[in-house]
Amino acid sequence: MNTSAPLDAKQAEERVLGWQTKLHRWAGEDREKRFGDLFNLVCDPATLLVAWERVKRNRGSRTAGVDGITRERIERQGVQQFLDELRQSLRERTYTPLPVREQAIPKRGSGKVRTLGIPVSPPGFRGDGFDWFPTFIRGARFGTYRLA
Repeated sequence: MNTSAPLDAKQAEERVLGWQTKLHRWAGEDREKRFGDLFNLVCDPATLLVAWERVKRNRGSRTAGVDGITRERIERQGVQQFLDELRQSLRERTYTPLPVREQAIPKRGSGKVRTLGIPVSPPGFRGDGFDWFPTFIRGARFGTYRLA
């Protein structure tokens, strides 16, 4: 689905929700169905814009990743330019994510620690942008259970 970017986030959200709804329905109707066009949906400007809007609302987006880039810096340099460059690197298959920054967080009472991963720029896109479509397919096929 090669589409031009919607001008506003509301239109983008509606478009992405429509895709998610269809994928969920199709996956539930045919458990053997293969989805070969997910890459184009992930690279679509609407998907990237919706992912950006979700990241922007995330409290953790104020924290820089291992590359030192923050959400505020991207906003100063231009969100649309950032999304266009990200889309181009995805389509050309030159995008390589950096490793997450890890922080040890102590658990209460046990003296043990757990590792918290802080994603790098594009902030949160792996979780917020790229995992939506497979999640809707898995949900239709395997129920709403979460793996911990």
